[in-house]
Amino acid sequence: MKHNQPRIGLLPFYLKLYDDLQPGRREGFAAFQRRIAEGFEARGVAVVPAPVCRVAPEFGAAVAAFEQEGVDAVVTLHLAYSPSLEALEALRRTALPLILLDTTMDAAFGPGVSPDRIMYNHGVHGVMDLASVLRREGRAFEIVAGHDSDPGLLDRAAGLARAARAARELRGSRALRIGPAFRGMGDFAVEAGVMRDRFGIAVDEVGADALDAAVLGVGDAGLAAELAADHERYACELAPGDHRRAVRVGLGLRHLVEAGGYGAMSVNFEIFKTADRPADTMPFLEISKSMARGVGYGGEGDVLTAALVGALARAFGAVTFTEIFCADWAGNTLFLSHMGEISPAVIDGRPRVLTRPFLVPGMPPPAIVTGPVRPGAAALVNLAPGPDGTFSLIVAPVEVLPEAGQTDPAMLDGVRAWVRPRRPVAPFLEAFSRAGGTHHSALVLGAAPGALAAFGRFCGLEIVELD
Repeated sequence: MKHNQPRIGLLPFYLKLYDDLQPGRREGFAAFQRRIAEGFEARGVAVVPAPVCRVAPEFGAAVAAFEQEGVDAVVTLHLAYSPSLEALEALRRTALPLILLDTTMDAAFGPGVSPDRIMYNHGVHGVMDLASVLRREGRAFEIVAGHDSDPGLLDRAAGLARAARAARELRGSRALRIGPAFRGMGDFAVEAGVMRDRFGIAVDEVGADALDAAVLGVGDAGLAAELAADHERYACELAPGDHRRAVRVGLGLRHLVEAGGYGAMSVNFEIFKTADRPADTMPFLEISKSMARGVGYGGEGDVLTAALVGALARAFGAVTFTEIFCADWAGNTLFLSHMGEISPAVIDGRPRVLTRPFLVPGMPPPAIVTGPVRPGAAALVNLAPGPDGTFSLIVAPVEVLPEAGQTDPAMLDGVRAWVRPRRPVAPFLEAFSRAGGTHHSALVLGAAPGALAAFGRFCGLEIVELD
């Protein structure tokens, strides 16, 4: 797996009447179109441009070409007023997410402007026409308005493109569960058939024997290369034998994931009961590294959250599986943690690799990645099952707090982060549980909450925003 660059189809709108009356005037928009396309590309979004479209056959051909190219979303750009019904059928027919970019060539249009500039800056009422008929037809869309001299305009639009990519990554993904789901954990317990029917997610389950067989296939050369790579990427603070054991079992897990083409996985730690077998340690280290490669993870057999984490990671990058573990009522923060899983992509500075005691007596200590989570804006995202096979997406903006030397030294060797939601902790937790949030979530660094909410809408989910 890898982080996948979003691709948009840029669809310029124009009016045929203008071509009939003033042929050649359209050429004045070429630099504007290039400017918008280059703005997307500067933000890591690939652009597939369409020819300027004016009438229904041109819109139909452009959208069909986008579908053939496999873009993640269609972004409209009104160069001028364009009658909505010319584009409606093509936009209604396609399943591609639709983003309306409501912008114009010039930033200023005050009393001192020349009337010559009207021709180049009146697309906004074309956007109104289109949005109105789309809403009337029940065709979902997202919209971003403003001028591209404000970086926020294309930042937001690029975020929506990533949201569309994440929705595509979720649909039709494959998830691997090793061992059964943790008995009695009901919040994320969703039948495989429901996940298949609602999201197209295929779930396979194997036992510890499959991991044993994969571990036996790990060769010395691959083991040595991965150990060397770990020393380059991380501060390795564990005994060589413990490191080799962790990497050997981890490479076996990697083989299972890659051979099956899985974008998400979950491992139930309860299957690790004896050291007298090839898979003789819980592979926390590989689980963490996998998330940095875009493979989602959920603990204790939670393939639902694993699929969510994977889709978001492949589209947005700095994403990790996490759990709200403790409430800091006095400090108005939430403590995030789990047994030993965190993506190195969210860690501030060089991640550490060390061992931690395991829950099962007599088992070798597993290796984990740890370090402080990069401080700043983030969001907790939770895929919450509801009644009758329904789902909602909870999006909660939070601030990851810097540790600033205040952390108890005994905490430094574990997976941890402290976040502050926008609401006080008590009403936040009340609202989270009223919305049916599960105890497993994704933590997404840097992404705008609006883009994450759009991801949910692209997936047809009810959105609960805890801002």
